[in-house]
Amino acid sequence: MHSLDMRQRQRGATFLGMVVILGILAAGLYAAIRLVPLYLDYTKVARALEQVRDEHASMDTSKQMIRSSLERRWDVEDIKGLFWKEVEISNADGGFDMRAAYRAEAPFVANVSLAVDFDKTVHIPQ
Repeated sequence: MHSLDMRQRQRGATFLGMVVILGILAAGLYAAIRLVPLYLDYTKVARALEQVRDEHASMDTSKQMIRSSLERRWDVEDIKGLFWKEVEISNADGGFDMRAAYRAEAPFVANVSLAVDFDKTVHIPQ
Protein backbone atom coordinates (compact mmCIF):
# COMPACT_ATOMS: atom_id res chain seq x y z
CA MET A 1 0.00 0.00 0.00
CA HIS A 2 2.89 2.34 0.70
CA SER A 3 4.20 2.15 -2.90
CA LEU A 4 0.74 2.98 -4.25
CA ASP A 5 0.62 6.20 -2.14
CA MET A 6 4.04 7.24 -3.46
CA ARG A 7 2.94 6.77 -7.09
CA GLN A 8 -0.12 8.95 -6.59
CA ARG A 9 1.96 11.75 -5.04
CA GLN A 10 4.58 11.81 -7.80
CA ARG A 11 2.35 12.72 -10.73
CA GLY A 12 3.48 15.70 -12.84
CA ALA A 13 4.89 19.03 -11.75
CA THR A 14 3.68 20.79 -8.65
CA PHE A 15 1.82 24.08 -8.78
CA LEU A 16 4.81 25.87 -7.29
CA GLY A 17 7.11 24.33 -9.92
CA MET A 18 4.83 25.54 -12.69
CA VAL A 19 4.72 29.06 -11.21
CA VAL A 20 8.53 29.17 -11.10
CA ILE A 21 8.82 27.99 -14.71
CA LEU A 22 6.21 30.52 -15.88
CA GLY A 23 8.00 33.28 -13.94
CA ILE A 24 11.31 32.51 -15.64
CA LEU A 25 9.65 32.42 -19.06
CA ALA A 26 7.83 35.69 -18.36
CA ALA A 27 11.09 37.40 -17.30
CA GLY A 28 12.80 36.19 -20.48
CA LEU A 29 9.93 37.40 -22.63
CA TYR A 30 9.90 40.77 -20.89
CA ALA A 31 13.67 41.14 -21.42
CA ALA A 32 13.25 40.34 -25.12
CA ILE A 33 10.48 42.93 -25.43
CA ARG A 34 12.72 45.56 -23.80
CA LEU A 35 15.69 44.68 -26.08
CA VAL A 36 13.88 44.63 -29.43
CA PRO A 37 13.82 48.46 -29.85
CA LEU A 38 17.58 48.60 -29.22
CA TYR A 39 18.26 46.04 -31.95
CA LEU A 40 15.84 47.75 -34.36
CA ASP A 41 17.69 51.03 -33.83
CA TYR A 42 21.02 49.24 -34.45
CA THR A 43 19.71 47.90 -37.78
CA LYS A 44 18.90 51.50 -38.73
CA VAL A 45 22.46 52.55 -37.85
CA ALA A 46 23.93 49.69 -39.90
CA ARG A 47 21.65 50.46 -42.85
CA ALA A 48 22.56 54.18 -42.72
CA LEU A 49 26.29 53.38 -42.73
CA GLU A 50 25.89 51.01 -45.67
CA GLN A 51 23.83 53.56 -47.62
CA VAL A 52 26.49 56.23 -47.05
CA ARG A 53 29.12 53.73 -48.24
CA ASP A 54 27.13 53.00 -51.40
CA GLU A 55 26.65 56.72 -52.02
CA HIS A 56 30.37 57.55 -51.69
CA ALA A 57 32.06 54.39 -52.99
CA SER A 58 34.48 54.82 -55.90
CA MET A 59 34.14 58.60 -55.97
CA ASP A 60 36.38 61.37 -54.72
CA THR A 61 34.95 62.21 -51.32
CA SER A 62 35.97 63.81 -48.04
CA LYS A 63 35.20 63.38 -44.37
CA GLN A 64 32.98 66.47 -44.52
CA MET A 65 30.92 65.03 -47.40
CA ILE A 66 30.56 61.75 -45.50
CA ARG A 67 29.44 63.62 -42.36
CA SER A 68 26.87 65.50 -44.40
CA SER A 69 25.51 62.22 -45.78
CA LEU A 70 25.44 60.70 -42.29
CA GLU A 71 23.42 63.64 -40.99
CA ARG A 72 20.84 63.22 -43.76
CA ARG A 73 20.59 59.45 -43.19
CA TRP A 74 20.14 59.92 -39.44
CA ASP A 75 17.21 62.26 -40.12
CA VAL A 76 15.64 59.89 -42.66
CA GLU A 77 16.07 56.77 -40.51
CA ASP A 78 15.10 58.60 -37.28
CA ILE A 79 17.95 57.01 -35.32
CA LYS A 80 17.82 57.63 -31.56
CA GLY A 81 20.48 55.39 -29.98
CA LEU A 82 23.50 57.18 -31.40
CA PHE A 83 24.08 60.72 -32.63
CA TRP A 84 25.52 60.98 -36.16
CA LYS A 85 28.46 63.07 -34.90
CA GLU A 86 29.54 60.12 -32.74
CA VAL A 87 30.36 57.99 -35.80
CA GLU A 88 34.15 57.82 -36.15
CA ILE A 89 35.49 58.47 -39.65
CA SER A 90 39.13 57.59 -40.29
CA ASN A 91 41.43 57.22 -43.29
CA ALA A 92 42.07 53.56 -44.11
CA ASP A 93 43.44 51.52 -47.03
CA GLY A 94 42.75 53.94 -49.87
CA GLY A 95 39.43 55.10 -48.48
CA PHE A 96 37.62 55.75 -45.24
CA ASP A 97 36.31 53.66 -42.38
CA MET A 98 33.11 54.64 -40.57
CA ARG A 99 32.73 53.08 -37.14
CA ALA A 100 29.67 53.24 -34.94
CA ALA A 101 30.55 51.77 -31.54
CA TYR A 102 28.15 52.43 -28.70
CA ARG A 103 26.33 50.98 -25.70
CA ALA A 104 22.54 51.03 -25.53
CA GLU A 105 20.62 50.44 -22.32
CA ALA A 106 17.02 49.58 -21.60
CA PRO A 107 15.43 49.68 -18.15
CA PHE A 108 14.37 46.24 -16.96
CA VAL A 109 13.03 46.16 -13.38
CA ALA A 110 13.47 48.84 -10.70
CA ASN A 111 17.16 49.86 -10.82
CA VAL A 112 18.21 46.96 -13.08
CA SER A 113 18.94 47.74 -16.72
CA LEU A 114 19.85 45.64 -19.73
CA ALA A 115 22.94 46.83 -21.65
CA VAL A 116 23.97 45.89 -25.19
CA ASP A 117 27.24 46.87 -26.90
CA PHE A 118 27.06 47.48 -30.65
CA ASP A 119 30.03 47.91 -32.99
CA LYS A 120 29.66 48.34 -36.75
CA THR A 121 32.47 49.33 -39.13
CA VAL A 122 31.93 50.04 -42.83
CA HIS A 123 34.74 50.72 -45.30
CA ILE A 124 34.28 53.25 -48.09
CA PRO A 125 36.64 52.39 -50.94
CA GLN A 126 38.04 55.21 -53.08
